[in-house]
Order: sequence, then structure tokens, then C-alpha cells
Amino acid sequence: MIWVNGSLVDDTAAAVSVLDHGLTTGDGVFETVKAVDGSVFALTRHLDRLTRSARGLGLADPDHDQVRTAVTQVLHANPMPLGRLRITYTGGVSPLGSERSGAPTTLVVALGTANPRPDTTAVRTVPWRRNEHSAVAGLKTTSYAENVVALAAAHQAGASEALLANTAGQLCEGTGSNVFVVLDGRLLTPPLHSGCLAGITRQLVIDWTGAEEADLPFDVLTHADEIFLTSTLRDVQAVSRVDDRELPAPGPVTLKAMAQFAERSAMTLEP
Repeated sequence: MIWVNGSLVDDTAAAVSVLDHGLTTGDGVFETVKAVDGSVFALTRHLDRLTRSARGLGLADPDHDQVRTAVTQVLHANPMPLGRLRITYTGGVSPLGSERSGAPTTLVVALGTANPRPDTTAVRTVPWRRNEHSAVAGLKTTSYAENVVALAAAHQAGASEALLANTAGQLCEGTGSNVFVVLDGRLLTPPLHSGCLAGITRQLVIDWTGAEEADLPFDVLTHADEIFLTSTLRDVQAVSRVDDRELPAPGPVTLKAMAQFAERSAMTLEP
């Protein structure tokens, strides 16, 4: 069952207009939230970021109470031990072009099954760059074609994630993750001005481990002592291989971050 613009409908009947601006131009924002046994993690943080992204596109603020109602109904209608809850909010029906019509926005909330991620994974560097000067830099928009292309390249190379530099040649992020590196015992991650997304898990790891933000050259991946990824469904995931470089993983700093995140996130659903 999927919640579409005010009602729960069967997934075979769930639909939005083919003229929806989220479809025709990518004029929309979204959040992915981890659902465990009918409860969601850090929903308030996700809704706050949904609003920041919407404002960045010039969309009206989403109604948090409405979204919470939709989330509750979808979780109740689709019981599962681990799920990927997707909240999508778009500019609604508009003309075939970049301009908006002023029509009501579209809100869709859906839940799909998810599998626990392994503790370690391989990543691939790709040649495409994040534009940290883009009008949508740092916004979680539905314009994900760049990520689709980069992730497909990573999968073809036997990796689960692609890592990208920005136009300045600095380490930025993955297609759906933030990246942390360990250098001489220091735990570092690219700052938001690099163009990376302000990941929910990223910020919690910074808060709970004392990790520091730092501008990092992209080639830090060739000599960092440890590397790990963070995201809503990965939590903290050690990197065991970057391209052809093997790393002992998880290393001691990564293991500590994993343990800290697991312990603190188990204390509350709203960190």
C-alpha cells in the first residue's frame, strides 16, 4: 500500500500524472528513512532536511503533520522487519517545460523491503564531478540521473558504491552516501561546502565520534588508513577496497565508530 496525495492505495493502482513536474523535469525532493519493525529512525531530522531541500527548489514547505500521518499509515499497512521508507515531494502538475503552473504539490510515501548491509564493501572512483557551485548542490532532489550512471559504473566494476570528487578535485561523496577517512588517527569527512549532501547519518557520526570536517584531495583515497561510508541504510560501513587498492577493514577507528553509532542509535528513535 502506498500513500498518494491523501489516501492509501494498492501499489498496482498508485499513480501520479504524467505531467507531474517531478517526472518531466526532476522538480522534486525526497527522503529515505530507515524503518525497523514498524518504527522509523530520525524522522524529524529527515523532515527538516526535506523542508530545506524544498525551500532550495522554491517549493512550498511540506506539511510535516501530513507526512507523519502518511508515514504512520504506510508503516501500519506494510509490516516488515527492515524497510526503506521513501517520502517524495514534487512540484505537481505543470506545463511541459521548466516553469511551474502553481498547481498543488504532489506527496507520495512508499515502503519497500531492505536487506541488512554487510559490514564491509568495495567502492569505485568515477571520473564525473560533483558541481559544488550548482543551484541544487547539497539538496536531496529527485534529479538523480548522474547518480544512476555513476552507480551503474561501480556495479560493473564489482563495487557497491561510486565515489566522486567535486570540480575543485576534492573528495566529495558517494552516489547515496557520505565518506569518512582516517589519516594518522584523525577521523575526517568532507565539509558541506564541498557539495556533498548533509547526510543524517553523517551528522550523527560527527556528533557521536568527534569526527572533523576537512577539505580533502580526491587522492586521499589512495593512502587513507581507513575509509568508511555512512547512509540511512548503511549506518557505518567499512570500505575494504577502493578500485584495486585493498584495505584491512574494518579498522580500529571504523570499528569504534560502528559501535558508537549502534549504541547511540539504539537509545532513541529521534536522536
